[in-house]
Amino acid sequence: MTAFCLLQISLVLLCITKISTQDCNILPLLHNKMIQSNLHLLNKMGQQFPEQCQSEKIHFKFPEQFLKLRQKENAKVEIQEILQLIFYIFTKNLTLAAWDGRSLERFQNGLNQQIEHLEACLTEKMEKKQPYSRSEEIIRLKLKKYFQKIDNFLKDKQYSLCSWEIIRVEMRRCLQFIDKVIGRLRN
Repeated sequence: MTAFCLLQISLVLLCITKISTQDCNILPLLHNKMIQSNLHLLNKMGQQFPEQCQSEKIHFKFPEQFLKLRQKENAKVEIQEILQLIFYIFTKNLTLAAWDGRSLERFQNGLNQQIEHLEACLTEKMEKKQPYSRSEEIIRLKLKKYFQKIDNFLKDKQYSLCSWEIIRVEMRRCLQFIDKVIGRLRN
């Protein structure tokens, strides 16, 4: 009886591992669809960019060197890190953001699903991860600086309606850059 139970458990674990591996193999396609969905939700979440916010527009300058990451596993790690930072930004003080609550919640859930999926795939392949080159390490630092600048901007503007609208536009740009990287991973 015990041997039969162990056999069943082993088969279930084998199937889960196989399914997980297959999901990781379709990662670029899956995440491309998730990014498109998140972009749609970002658009749906708010209205058009408010007139009164036009004078406050600021460009945060996304580190485009991110697009040049050479190692696929390192690019996946960076995508996961960026998604976590976006998720962190969208869990801040949102009381002044005049957004559709349901779309915001779906956006946060979509980001969380992507993060968890990437985490599972990366944990599975961590032993294969290539060490970061000096240029890739510089890219990582620039990405962190970019998100710190966004966080500081929100704090300085006291999480105002205009600051959130500016960040919503910037996060759209950020997700579009991720989409480009994911497209490169498919090749």
